[in-house]
Amino acid sequence: MRISLKWKFTGFLAVLLIFAIGLLSFLILKGISGNQKQQMEHTMQQQADVASDRISQLFVTGTQVDAATFMRLQGPALARELGTVSGMRVILYDADGNETGDSLVMAAKPNVRHLLDFALQDKIAYEIHGDVLEYLTPVSSDREQLGVIHFQTSVAGQNAFYRNMQRLFWIAGAVVLGLSFIFGILYMNRQASAIRRLKKDTDRIRGGHYLEHSGLRRNDELGELSSGIFDMNLAIQTNVMSLEREQEKLLKTLEKLQLLERQQKDFIHNISHEFKTPLTSIRAYADLLQMYPDDPALIQDAYQSITKEAGRLYELVERVLHLAASEKYEFDHHPEEVELIELLSDAASRMRGKAEQFDITLHVRLQPARMTGDRNNLTHIFINLLDNAIKYNTPEGSVTLSNRIVGDTVEISFRDTGVGIPEDRRELVFEPFYTVNHDRARKSGGSGLGLALVRQLTRQNGGDIRVETPADGIGTEFIVTFPLAGAKCL
Repeated sequence: MRISLKWKFTGFLAVLLIFAIGLLSFLILKGISGNQKQQMEHTMQQQADVASDRISQLFVTGTQVDAATFMRLQGPALARELGTVSGMRVILYDADGNETGDSLVMAAKPNVRHLLDFALQDKIAYEIHGDVLEYLTPVSSDREQLGVIHFQTSVAGQNAFYRNMQRLFWIAGAVVLGLSFIFGILYMNRQASAIRRLKKDTDRIRGGHYLEHSGLRRNDELGELSSGIFDMNLAIQTNVMSLEREQEKLLKTLEKLQLLERQQKDFIHNISHEFKTPLTSIRAYADLLQMYPDDPALIQDAYQSITKEAGRLYELVERVLHLAASEKYEFDHHPEEVELIELLSDAASRMRGKAEQFDITLHVRLQPARMTGDRNNLTHIFINLLDNAIKYNTPEGSVTLSNRIVGDTVEISFRDTGVGIPEDRRELVFEPFYTVNHDRARKSGGSGLGLALVRQLTRQNGGDIRVETPADGIGTEFIVTFPLAGAKCL
């Protein structure tokens, strides 16, 4: 059975419209559903963070009891308080899964045992039953999991909105499809007539009867098709080649911009830590001068150290200005042969004031060793490691700075008596922005960039750095290894 081109085009248009409208509706509804889910998870996470902070704060600052007793005694009051603040039903459970508080005591108890078992493993779990959301999140102190917070809230509004959107898309799709089908028939009938005329012209050409003029007198693409196919092909080819050249230029420009952005970020990170090191020493001595204003020896020592660090700051500013003028975002490397005992002793002297401020005993056990490296970079490495050993130590602890010759290398040890670093995190501490203890890092002013810069500068000077646990199992030991003067770099 022969089917007219008009009806083929119309049928194809109808199928295309159904597919396009259906796909568009599916994607939009899926996006709405995903957005609702994301907003719900974000909102619940915020509520969970506020509630967790409240419970953890009360546990830490309140009467010192074990977690189970705390949850049993404070659970009812905390559930009512959190329920009032969040506007949702709040149920609290202890670490064994026992209910300790409910903001709506008289309401029916939900069956969420499978979710509770999951949340007791320090994980977030939630489930939606009809228009009710059951959201369970663990609450922990810095030592242990205290229990689980259970939020129960209604999602009827979200569900109603989604159903309304579904209904709206069905109605709009049907209307658009009907109108498009009617206009499509009229439009395709006209286009089919023009195409039939072009087919007659091609049949004449195939039969050897060439056209003396264009078969169509139209001011559109079909009218130009009969007289300018070849010219149009040349035009398209020229445009495509031009677009490809422009795309190559844009990609090269984008790569240059991304490289420049990375260089700028590295420069800002590096120069910030370069400034922070001398300022740390100056601030420490300023605090000591405030504490002991009548100590002549301290005043002299502070004067010398502050003068030295101020000079170093001035040199850093000069280097920054030079780098800015030359549009260069990396520090120059000027290796020279240096005596390590001199640099290490100087670094220990600079940080002794901060050690006294933190009530830390600084032990220095050094032996002569010469190496080749950039003096300023080495000073930054040593002071940064000493600063970390002091900041992350325990009260009345100690820091031991020592070195030893091992074959053609010298190993420099920075050992503290702090809480130590877990073995699975020792490599992570050298990653930018990573800190083992976020709370302690905030208190001490740490940004997680110091050790990343230390490793970068160490490798730049031909060395390597690693983290170990001392033989007695107390604290942390950072070991920096450099080749001796005259030896090959690592």
